Amino acid sequence: MNASSKLFKDIVELTIADVQKGFAEGRFTSEELTRLHLARIEKYEPSYNAFTSMNPAALADAKAIDARRTAGEALGPLAGVPVVVKEAMDFAGLPSTVGWAPLASAAGGVDLIPERDAPVVARLRAAGAIILGKTNIPAFSHDGARANTSWDGPTFNAVDRAIAPGASSSGTATAVAASFAVVGLAEETGGSIQNPAAAQSLVSVKPTFGLVPNTGVAPLAGSTRDVVGPHGRTATDTAILLDALAGYTVEDPKTVASIGMIPAGGYTSALRTDALKGARLGLYGLGWRKQPLSAEAQALYDAALAELKAQGAILVDDPFAGTDFADLAQGGEFDDRGLESIAYDMENYLHRLGPSAAAHSFAALRALVPEDPFASEGILGTHVKTLPVLRKSLEDPTAPPDLSAFLALRERHLKIFNAVMAQHRLDALAFPQSFAELPGVFDAATYPATTVSEINIAGLPGVTVPAGQFRNRSPFSLIFVGPMWSEAPLLGLAYAYEQATHHRIVPKLVEKSL
Repeated sequence: MNASSKLFKDIVELTIADVQKGFAEGRFTSEELTRLHLARIEKYEPSYNAFTSMNPAALADAKAIDARRTAGEALGPLAGVPVVVKEAMDFAGLPSTVGWAPLASAAGGVDLIPERDAPVVARLRAAGAIILGKTNIPAFSHDGARANTSWDGPTFNAVDRAIAPGASSSGTATAVAASFAVVGLAEETGGSIQNPAAAQSLVSVKPTFGLVPNTGVAPLAGSTRDVVGPHGRTATDTAILLDALAGYTVEDPKTVASIGMIPAGGYTSALRTDALKGARLGLYGLGWRKQPLSAEAQALYDAALAELKAQGAILVDDPFAGTDFADLAQGGEFDDRGLESIAYDMENYLHRLGPSAAAHSFAALRALVPEDPFASEGILGTHVKTLPVLRKSLEDPTAPPDLSAFLALRERHLKIFNAVMAQHRLDALAFPQSFAELPGVFDAATYPATTVSEINIAGLPGVTVPAGQFRNRSPFSLIFVGPMWSEAPLLGLAYAYEQATHHRIVPKLVEKSL
């Protein structure tokens, strides 16, 4: 490490722009920056358990970027930037465990090693990002609040270890919030981008279904709901990362829908401090969901609304009142419709691992692992009970399931949503992301989200941004929701709010478990 980098030890809250400026000014190299992040991880990871595996080539990758920079090669904004990816995303050569002990040799199971990267991981590599490692998830990503069912144990919230870390992208959120990395990849079926981001005072994008490829990502609903999106500490960083992820790939045919839907100037193009001026924003109410806010959540929401009005936003009270939108909900706090495709999606995911994998078909996996996650008491068994199409699909996972009922449901959601947006001339919805304070990391209570599963079923985008803190120290966030493909203007609204309020909570980490 050279003299200039010895003076640069504080990597907390570094932005992508900070990193690129540091490279340009010679304050540090990518190798040195990577070493600083790895040292921070070594110091604090025992208290937070954000990672399941580390990339052994991270330093070599950083050295390669330094060599390209020294040679005068033109490099993009992510070149040399330390990032993390969710465990569910295939990284060639590292185990893909889906968070489940039977598929983790470290827990006595059998490793599945993919032969190639998921497209989103490949896009990070192509952008020159330094992938530090894979981050912890609950078994099969099947938890909207915690990672406690992971073979690797629970992940803890960087803001406060006592608070639930969010959902299945807990490890990514903790790694980014704790400044173990600058940005990271999360993934959502029912809240797992937005919940952990909001729980750890981050900015995130839950993208439109089909904008970002999810091939090579262990699925819960890969054909219907699953989306990959960014976690960042600022709206700008989150937008830059989305630029690297979005768009068509032949490896994921549904991303053809994104062609022509990506803004010409990228996702930073709408980042303006005056983006809220004149913006018409629909507010949360019982017309959206039959779930009132707690008194404390309402007070925090009211304070945020005052801040929005101060920036010139026009607020429209409960625009879904008088519609049937809230009546579309089913199944209590989590509506699992769309998960009918999981067996078929898992068959395709396993096949993509390649012939060298210990199992590359659903049948081979069942033969390899005696435990059945779809059994009545298995971790996914509840969906077999509630979804008849899934029951039938399990008889032959190679056959495409009948998704007609789910597609009709999505259409009903979108028909009402689009009509309300048009009737009230809304630019976006501005909701509290949670309707109450967050539960504890070892509580039984679920995460009190306001937009799960509505925007997941509808395929709509949402952007979270920090907006305060509950008395129990759990962060409070807003989520801006808009029509399909509206990520850029939503990021603009979040950026304007972020710049006006600066509610991001910077965690104070502890070195050993409490």
